[in-house]
Amino acid sequence: MRIRAMERSSTTPGGSARREATRQKLYEAAVTLIAEQGFSATTVDEIAERAGVAKGTVYYNFASKSVLFEELLRHGVGLLTASLREAAEKTAGEGGGKVDALDAMIRAGLVFIDRYPAFTQLYVAELWRTNRAWQSTLMVVRQQAVAVVEGVLREGVADGELSEEIDVPLTAAALVGMVLVAALDWQSFQPERSLDDVHAALSRLLQGRVAGHR
Repeated sequence: MRIRAMERSSTTPGGSARREATRQKLYEAAVTLIAEQGFSATTVDEIAERAGVAKGTVYYNFASKSVLFEELLRHGVGLLTASLREAAEKTAGEGGGKVDALDAMIRAGLVFIDRYPAFTQLYVAELWRTNRAWQSTLMVVRQQAVAVVEGVLREGVADGELSEEIDVPLTAAALVGMVLVAALDWQSFQPERSLDDVHAALSRLLQGRVAGHR
């Protein structure tokens, strides 16, 4: 399973560079192990061993395995949210319209998933579970990502670029879900496809060209 170290979040308050580096190692170890064998089967000892630190270091940074996983969700979805926002802002700065911004966010989402496939698999799996201690946190961070898309849709409606008939919350959730599901299908069942291929297919869906209309 491919996994690259998750970047430091620009929103993480305080803490030394050394502690941040340790947390990064723990995030990477946890996401890899949990993706391989599930949350319940993964122990703190295994996370510490995979990260190359003492067990006490895990508890120094996180009160429990559940807290570690909750913070992992916050961290990962925070990176996704930041990448979506950056894509939208960059498009606006270049003079692009709202559909262009949505298209750029689709690509940014695919890039994120391609970079962090193990985290994405965990995130999607957790969305379907309702008995987790971090369920409320998951809903909050999910809404933060969806809200970025909602903002672009609302602006598009206000500018007249998008139809007033759009159900903004549902459409935003559908776009985010489309990217997640399509990307996981791509990585699991069609890995021979390039990111550009997948983006092009989703871009056609966004622009309503599936039926052959322009």
